[in-house]
Amino acid sequence: MSDQPHEPERAIAGTGMGGTMDLGASEAATLEQPPGPDGGDPRDKPRSLWSDAWHDLRRNPVFLVSALVILFLVVISLWPSLITSGSPLTCDLARAQEGSQAGHPFGFNGQGCDVYTRTVYGARTSVAAGVLATLGVAVLGSVLGGLAGFFGGAGDAVLSRITDVFFAIPVVLGGLVLLSVITSNTVWPVIGFIVLLGWPQISRIARGAVITAKQNDYVQAARALGASNSRLLLRHITPNAVAPVIVVATIALGTYISLEATLSFLGVGLKPPSVSWGIDISAAAPYVRNAPHALLWPSGALAVTVLAFIMLGDAVRDALDPKLR
Repeated sequence: MSDQPHEPERAIAGTGMGGTMDLGASEAATLEQPPGPDGGDPRDKPRSLWSDAWHDLRRNPVFLVSALVILFLVVISLWPSLITSGSPLTCDLARAQEGSQAGHPFGFNGQGCDVYTRTVYGARTSVAAGVLATLGVAVLGSVLGGLAGFFGGAGDAVLSRITDVFFAIPVVLGGLVLLSVITSNTVWPVIGFIVLLGWPQISRIARGAVITAKQNDYVQAARALGASNSRLLLRHITPNAVAPVIVVATIALGTYISLEATLSFLGVGLKPPSVSWGIDISAAAPYVRNAPHALLWPSGALAVTVLAFIMLGDAVRDALDPKLR
């Protein structure tokens, strides 16, 4: 019989090697709880996918650099007068093809327009076209693909065949055919064309994500408890199926900006006197030997913008894909 007094705060824990050890109650409780996946306190509240993604993004230099570039582009798109006081439509033929000089760091193009001012104002068209087209593509593709994946049946089969038809249409050739008959000189026909040919890709992604999500146990349990189809879609499936759509849409945004510039370069997108990087690149191409600066700056701005959105999409993909952790 042991002479040690009984202490209810203390407990006997096995050492795992046939022996025992005397621990305090709080120590024994801690020993019984397995450590968290990151070695932290197991009693800490687990973070969601979105909080984990934001935690990773804040520490990703690629995301930070691309986000800063995109933020700068958005700011100058909304308020170009912050960094330039000139007008993109003010030209002086006497200065045509002149190089950099005081007050005009990018020189002048073939029409005597200030390249710096036109490059700044060109960001507005490109960013607006890319963002609005991406929103339209994401909404239309997500709704159609999500509903087809959730309900299945004949509607799913019909949508699959329709998307096959749209995938068979060459994008640039389709733009040349469809936009050549439109006389409007605004960016809306270009946005509408991009949405028309861009939604099938998002639709396929959303359909696959919804089919995968609706097979999970928590969805089956909610269905067994009598949850309606709308509740299943909005509360249980959509939050867990939207991540792939966000990743693909973010990467595609840069592609849509490049597509708008391509269509404007070919003369079927925006047309003068509108300001667009594609228009400026097309106008400067014949004079590249005499005035390479007129081609370099809008081309460089377009390349940096597209690269920034692609880098942002890659960072978001790495953060939202648990298999890449």
